[in-house]
Amino acid sequence: MRPLLLAISVVSIALMNLANHRSARAADARPVVILHRTGEHDCHTFRIPAIARANDGTLLAVYDMRYRSRRDLQGHMDIGLSRSTDGGRTWQPPQPIMDMGEFGGLPEDQNGCSDPNILVDRKTGEIFVSAVWTHGKPGTHQWRGKGSQPGLGIDTSSQFMVVRSRDHGQTWSQPENWTASLKNPAWYLFAPAPGNGITMTDGTLVMPSQGRDHQGVPFSNLMWSRDHGKTWTVSAPARDDTSECAVAELSDGSLMLNIRDNRNRQDKSETNGRAVSVTSDLGKTWSVHSSDHGALPEPVCMASLISHPLADGRRVLFFSNPNSKTHRRGMTVRVSLDDGRTWPAERQILLDEKGGAYSSLVMVDASTLGILYESSRADLVFQTIALDEFGL
Repeated sequence: MRPLLLAISVVSIALMNLANHRSARAADARPVVILHRTGEHDCHTFRIPAIARANDGTLLAVYDMRYRSRRDLQGHMDIGLSRSTDGGRTWQPPQPIMDMGEFGGLPEDQNGCSDPNILVDRKTGEIFVSAVWTHGKPGTHQWRGKGSQPGLGIDTSSQFMVVRSRDHGQTWSQPENWTASLKNPAWYLFAPAPGNGITMTDGTLVMPSQGRDHQGVPFSNLMWSRDHGKTWTVSAPARDDTSECAVAELSDGSLMLNIRDNRNRQDKSETNGRAVSVTSDLGKTWSVHSSDHGALPEPVCMASLISHPLADGRRVLFFSNPNSKTHRRGMTVRVSLDDGRTWPAERQILLDEKGGAYSSLVMVDASTLGILYESSRADLVFQTIALDEFGL
């Protein structure tokens, strides 16, 4: 390399390292509200965050309450809720809102509920929290082997469960089992995708979902309702060998599904990245988006995607995940102003250099973004970002 080019290269690397150092320092200095540390509230671990804003402005954070360990189902775990009425500065103590107890004469560690999704109907204010319930099957996992199998019965298949609130999350219904009305009996599994659902501009309710097909192969899709949740239609799979996904409405009214892809376990090349599909007919048909596999690196992890209309008429997408191809760390929030085609480096904010795994985004108000995520600081933390920090 010629001396001048070498000098430029050295300077560029030094400036990049300085920028990364400043970004990490800024992340450390950003205020953080801790919802749970390991062992608090008589609960070993909080995991799998999902957050939404009720129509009265209350923030509702839901999550797994994993009482005895960090491990996934099967185990003793409920879906818990924390409410904030002051924009996330303080949170009420956690309360279980989906607890199957000792159902069927089996102990609580054989009646675990996990992976919550939260959806607010913007027209009626009703709130739906869904999750997957496994009955029996100790030592199994719903995504592997016989942890969940074809059929609809509770002794065979993991179940699609829902609780509802009509008072902004203050009280909740008893769990409802939607499995028979949603799951194809030939599938091994059908479950909500953890995170949040949406109300489209036209009032359609949309919930991201996932499952395992008749051969046990994972897939990602969505389900929708045009009668305020009385009946639901399950879409065709958007992709296979994929799982957890997030949905957002684009500026033209189509839907984007941003998806965790199992191929990224091996692919650490330039084609590593989130799988991204779009649909203009509520999932009857799907097409691959231009940002697919390359724009948004991932270490194979759940992520969050939401859209928000700005005062000037533009629609912005916010995306959060651990910004790494190899490790769940570097929790980062990004912005796109062109329906996800590009995610400029100057419009991203690092929140946690050392950690960051599952996350969920919410609009706290018209000018403030909120994020609930698994952090290096604690099991679950909440932070806010003013939109002008992104240059919006």
